[in-house]
Amino acid sequence: MVEWLGRVPYAEATALQERAVEERRSGATPDRLLLLEHPPVVTLGRSFRRESLVASPAELAGRGIELFEVARGGDATYHAPGQLVGYLIADLAARGEPDVHAYLRRLEVALGRALLRLGVRPRALGGRTGVFVDDPARPAPARKIASIGVGLRGWVTCHGFALNVTLDPAEFAVIVPCGLRDVAMTSVARELGAAPPDLPERALREVTASFLAEFARVDYSAAPCPDGSSRFVARNAWAGSSGSTSR
Repeated sequence: MVEWLGRVPYAEATALQERAVEERRSGATPDRLLLLEHPPVVTLGRSFRRESLVASPAELAGRGIELFEVARGGDATYHAPGQLVGYLIADLAARGEPDVHAYLRRLEVALGRALLRLGVRPRALGGRTGVFVDDPARPAPARKIASIGVGLRGWVTCHGFALNVTLDPAEFAVIVPCGLRDVAMTSVARELGAAPPDLPERALREVTASFLAEFARVDYSAAPCPDGSSRFVARNAWAGSSGSTSR
């Protein structure tokens, strides 16, 4: 079940996630993908390092940017309008393969497939969770277009991903995104060279369709996959997949 929630303040979304996780653990609801965007906010994961916060808490407050410590893997992340955030509440044990690493790869596959449909070639970066841009003409610095950070309650997942759609990558200057100093942040709009008026709607549509294909066995006609990027092989069904992790 996929739900579009619109723009939701971070504290409100956190409370919503907590309720959704407890409902899934009790069996009251099925797996759910909550899609939304946040007002400007910096979140600090369990692997947060002090040097990853470039702007002080006072500076963030002065800019109208909230700050939260959160129960997910990873370092510092920035959310703001123009970014599509997805919180997947799924019972990995009920799906038959409680494996957090396989789950992370499934998130990457689903996001990569949606990006292909939007006209951006994705790639994996060895040892780093998330989705990067495949651009042989400009291989360095690596350009990250989607961040992933998850948490678990039992074997029920929470938190998820953030795909930069029209968000200006310059806004990430308040942090060292995910603690990766050698990586540049980018967005779908920047990679396309412009932001078509319907880009947010298209991104929502493609992410919804791709996640339904990956996790709910819904047919999806995927675009061809880029050579040499086996983590973005098109799939028509969930094949299994657990803790807290991200990069």
